[in-house]
Amino acid sequence: MNSPDAIVVGAGQSGLAAAHALLARGLQAVVLEAGPEPVGSWPHYYDSLTLFSPARYSSLPGLPFPGDPQRYPHRDEVVEYLRRYAATLDADIRTDQRVTEVRTDGDGFIVATPSRSLSTPLLIAASGGYGNPHRPDLPGLDAFTGQVLHAADYTSPQRFADQHVVVVGAGNSAAQIAVELARHTRVTLATRAPVRYAPQRPLGRDVHSWSTTLGLDHLPVGHLLRSEPRVPVLDDGTYRTAIDRGRPPRRPLFTGVDGNTIVWPDGDREHVDTILLATGYRPDLGYLAPLGALDDTGAPRHDRGTSCTHPGLGYVGLEWQRSLASATLRGVGRDADHVVARIAHQRSGVIGTRCCAAART
Repeated sequence: MNSPDAIVVGAGQSGLAAAHALLARGLQAVVLEAGPEPVGSWPHYYDSLTLFSPARYSSLPGLPFPGDPQRYPHRDEVVEYLRRYAATLDADIRTDQRVTEVRTDGDGFIVATPSRSLSTPLLIAASGGYGNPHRPDLPGLDAFTGQVLHAADYTSPQRFADQHVVVVGAGNSAAQIAVELARHTRVTLATRAPVRYAPQRPLGRDVHSWSTTLGLDHLPVGHLLRSEPRVPVLDDGTYRTAIDRGRPPRRPLFTGVDGNTIVWPDGDREHVDTILLATGYRPDLGYLAPLGALDDTGAPRHDRGTSCTHPGLGYVGLEWQRSLASATLRGVGRDADHVVARIAHQRSGVIGTRCCAAART
């Protein structure tokens, strides 16, 4: 297939959902995946990762997640599910094909990998953010002489034995990693503000059941937000109890660094071996830079997943792209349908590109 109807960059949950949406409209897609199999970044997450949503709310379009719908699947179960999902798609999925550059070609795009280039009128960027971990500008961090890691580098507690680890972050991953590490070594959880919690099963039902029933899960408000809302830690009782009991203790974010010594806001100083940043990710879209499709921070200029700069270019899997669930297994399918419909219409002349004053992620 020399000129497919569409090219999808990335074969994780977002790319597979995009391929499904394209196929549902009779469009043939080539899916280019940088890794060795069509499962995205899931195999690289930490060993103990468990979804915060039940299996019932962790499915892509057309294939329910197997097993007990009320259980919380493990990372490896998600990997196996994505393998099965990819096998059900009548799409040309090409692995070990990292996209290095995209440029325009008349009314379409030329997508380059180290081995070849492909042309296409429709392009969906679904490459996620795992390849672009966010490292915030923290006071003194660049001068720290110990080890600075990101949650993307974390797999299990064993390598941190006999260390003092400071975990930075207040989200689900920060809480999960910090509590796990604290069972094996000395840990401090450092946050800008107190950790916010939300019960995982209010009134005996998983929070995702309530948000789906009430329509909050897919409410398309992402484009109205000035910044991403701070999402609380979903807690089954484990995380708040552990942190409140000092396992690990939480402290306000450090104010400085002196070699491998952390300076806390109260003036206390502590030796630290590792600072572990559980500070999220940013869209990994450097291959689009030649197009001029990104803003100065590397974020895409888009309106609910449709490019504001190039007709026929869309995004799937961005945080708050359209809703709370946009970057989740349960939400990418809805967004993929929306984006595919809009960029296909753009190419057929039905609608034009809307302008955006700023990028939304």
